Amino acid sequence: MINKKTINQEPVFRKDFLNSLSDQRFYRILKDKNNVGLDLFYREHLLGRYLKNNEFYRFLKEEGVQWNKIISEKIEYQSIFILIKEKNIYHILLLNEDSPDFVEEKLMLSDFEKKQTEKLVKPLGLKLEYVYVLNDWFKKKEYKDVLDYIESVNCHYKFNELPLAWLGLPVNKK
Repeated sequence: MINKKTINQEPVFRKDFLNSLSDQRFYRILKDKNNVGLDLFYREHLLGRYLKNNEFYRFLKEEGVQWNKIISEKIEYQSIFILIKEKNIYHILLLNEDSPDFVEEKLMLSDFEKKQTEKLVKPLGLKLEYVYVLNDWFKKKEYKDVLDYIESVNCHYKFNELPLAWLGLPVNKK
């Protein structure tokens, strides 16, 4: 959610992508009955599509991509945002310390999962950006090596929020 107290700061995606955008003026989120996921509009212009959980595989099928002929096992996706104009696809993962062992394993798999996902989107001509939104738990000294690794494999991480402009989305001027 957007923190209403930070009016002069850039809008951000925090816990829920759709709620973060619905708090912004001129954004609309609509379900297209002919496509999987939700379409994102800004001032009546289609910006992209938001896919939750494993809707990504249904999207691939709609686009004629047979995932099981490209990779051997499905990857669990949390949030996928496809920015149509830029032909970018963002795999967004929100991680917190609820289950530290799972989270550490997920962080260390970033390179493998990114490469597998790149194989899936290559036939569509989409460029993949892999980004983690982490809470302050991961600012601890013992996560430094893991965070360095994430950057070394060209993945990204942000703490607590993800600026909408980083995703290439328009930002309303106050």
